[in-house]
Amino acid sequence: MKYDKNHALLECSIPGIPSKSGKVRDVYDLGDSLLMVVTDRISAFDVILPCGVPDKGKVLNRLSLFWMEFLGMKNHLITADVDAYPAALQPYKEDLRGRSMLVKKVNMVEVECIARGYLTGSGWKEYQKSGTVNGQKLREGYQNASKLDEVLFTPTTKAAIGDHDEAINYAQTEALVGAETAKALKDATIGLYTKAADYALTHGIIIADTKFEFGKDADGSLILADEVLTPDSSRFWPQELYTVGKNPPSLDKQFVRDWLDSIHFNHQPPGPVLPDDVIARTRDIYVKAYEDLSGRKFD
Repeated sequence: MKYDKNHALLECSIPGIPSKSGKVRDVYDLGDSLLMVVTDRISAFDVILPCGVPDKGKVLNRLSLFWMEFLGMKNHLITADVDAYPAALQPYKEDLRGRSMLVKKVNMVEVECIARGYLTGSGWKEYQKSGTVNGQKLREGYQNASKLDEVLFTPTTKAAIGDHDEAINYAQTEALVGAETAKALKDATIGLYTKAADYALTHGIIIADTKFEFGKDADGSLILADEVLTPDSSRFWPQELYTVGKNPPSLDKQFVRDWLDSIHFNHQPPGPVLPDDVIARTRDIYVKAYEDLSGRKFD
């Protein structure tokens, strides 16, 4: 295991087991299942930064587990109890505890499924230029951070590490995955977002947008996979600070993006090392998001 000076896990290392790494997760192939380890790496603008945020991986993992249980959709989870992991993983269980899960192998759908309940970010920029979001025409009169009249399904491609995801319209989604799967993705994305957003409001949090990923199991049914409604994949706004016309401070990695923009980072690798105060503030934001949404104490 590779930790940085702040004891943030940058790299998981389990010898003898085939693995691959994403921006944040290291995935190990156990034959009939996968071990998904959530490191403390952080990426912004599709660039992996050279430093970590302590406990970030544990927050993401716990929040995903919370949402999987709450949403009730069939998902890829087998267990997150490290004591029940296979014998080959037991020597590493203390490093894995709280930041990993054993999951089923599924055929991942090669589309990232984004739900937008509010007009912000890249959607707001597109709307200002053309009155559209992902090519979908919207009515006039929206402001930045306005709640949309209906939840939008705005899928993107899945880019390789270092590349940028590309927005695609619904017709392109159908061409990629077929009409039946495209409809299932849209229905699941909007349904899950709506259920989660309604719940989050009761805890003082607005979910402005979020990203889901899905796979298919052996019988072809849709499976919720990867991370679910975390600060890495979502835009969380404190309801008490929400005002139409401007983005409120977010309980997600927007804080890091804003800092990078303040130093005029060009959104290309290599990324800069975050200052210690930015790292500490980011950790606090992630922990608050978990505690506010789950109603549980992070320890």
